[in-house]
Amino acid sequence: MGRGADGLARFNAAPFAVAEAALLECCGSVRWAHRMASHRPYPDLDSLLAASDEAGYDLSPTDVAEALAGEAAPALHEDAPRAAHLALRAAHAAYVSRFGHAFVICLDGHRPSRQVDQVLAGIRARLSHDPDEERSLTAEEMRRLARGRIVELVTAPAPDARPHPHPGAPAPLSPGTPRAPHPRPGTAPGSGAPSPSVADRLPL
Repeated sequence: MGRGADGLARFNAAPFAVAEAALLECCGSVRWAHRMASHRPYPDLDSLLAASDEAGYDLSPTDVAEALAGEAAPALHEDAPRAAHLALRAAHAAYVSRFGHAFVICLDGHRPSRQVDQVLAGIRARLSHDPDEERSLTAEEMRRLARGRIVELVTAPAPDARPHPHPGAPAPLSPGTPRAPHPRPGTAPGSGAPSPSVADRLPL
């Protein structure tokens, strides 16, 4: 049985509205989520990820802007040094002023202790991009984020196998009961108590 087979089976069998809501937590484009939910069942995780990439490449600038609107700005733990907060806030404000949307970056593979440095370095490097170059790179980062969130979604334990959900996390989603959308964690390295994961907030 392949990686995430049980979670993929739950995803494939979920009511359309439940699957679409879960996918919107992975990428905030309604067209992307609708297409991904419509093309079920997926035979394996690799097929699901390939479909995610393909749907991501087909997004229009309007679709990408819709997805970006749901992404959180980078944030630090409240106990981080004031200078670090100011540096990140200033860098992100400069980025938003130049490009008109939140900075997004996929941090998969980076140690948590290095993520803030990666975000700051990424913002500073990408501020030199022209709008077309940054638009292309942002779309690629969004595709990478969607892939990571999908993996998290389908490889997480079933709701009844989670004895201790994160404090404040919503109750597990019951079949046929899509949860109202709310912001995703996006690119918020080192922020406070651990945010509920995609799978914790929309388990299938």
